[in-house]
Amino acid sequence: MDTVGPAPARVDVAELVRLRAHHPEAVAEAAARRVRRPLLGDTGRLMIVAADHPARGALGVGGRGFAMADRADLLRRLCLALSRPGVDGVLATADILDDLLLLGALDGKVVMGSMNRGGLQGARFELDDRFTGHRPEDIDRLGFDAGKLLLRIDYDDPGSLTTLESAARVVDAMAARRLPVFVEPFISRRTDGGGLRNDLSAEAVTRSIAIASGLGGTSAYTWLKVPVTDDPDAMAEVMATSTLPAVLLGGDIGDGAEDRAAAYEKWRRALRLPTVRGMVAGRSLLYPADGDVAAAVDAAVGLL
Repeated sequence: MDTVGPAPARVDVAELVRLRAHHPEAVAEAAARRVRRPLLGDTGRLMIVAADHPARGALGVGGRGFAMADRADLLRRLCLALSRPGVDGVLATADILDDLLLLGALDGKVVMGSMNRGGLQGARFELDDRFTGHRPEDIDRLGFDAGKLLLRIDYDDPGSLTTLESAARVVDAMAARRLPVFVEPFISRRTDGGGLRNDLSAEAVTRSIAIASGLGGTSAYTWLKVPVTDDPDAMAEVMATSTLPAVLLGGDIGDGAEDRAAAYEKWRRALRLPTVRGMVAGRSLLYPADGDVAAAVDAAVGLL
């Protein structure tokens, strides 16, 4: 098993289970006690650690098919990442956020609820991405700071239209509560083998940004969560598509040192663009090839 850097957080699984079994109200009580902060701090930038992959059945990192399946290990990595200077908060589904609340790891952090996880990885219905996670009323009730939704659009798949309409209504519901919602749009296509591939060409990312920016009756509370394109030189033109604030998506970057260096350089350049206010990264920080979570997180924070 990978190490997680110096002084990993202690996660007492037995105590978490005891609380859940005997005192389920402890989650709401912890949410009510949580020390809150503004979405943007003094720097005006955001560094968010993402851990909403498991709820979509996406447990793999690189060549490790079930890297994220050990919940105690994932929680230790998350607590360590959240303890590092410059990390603003976390994006996750209810089960993980509930655990982090019970561990007391979310004080003074931005908490983002992941909203639609119904498009299970590899499923035939993957693009009919139902809202099976946090609802706007849940995020409001728990005092969380924002929500995030995934919007994959395949022009040949009718399921994309269902997701598109549902996403628009969630944008409306979040705006009615004055809660930010981060929309992560992709143009996606089926491969010959039936798998789903996100198109990261400049043209596709530009089109996805244009579509996502127009969702709902107001864009006042909408943010974008966007990937760096295959051609990083095109990012300035791509990001000129919208005036909505955006964060970069930091996806799986491979295990090699050269892969990591190339990804960091692409992120660094894109973070200089005027609409880009930060980044959201998950597996690349929580499961780095060398196992040093603290170093990976610190390096990403340094890009800001």
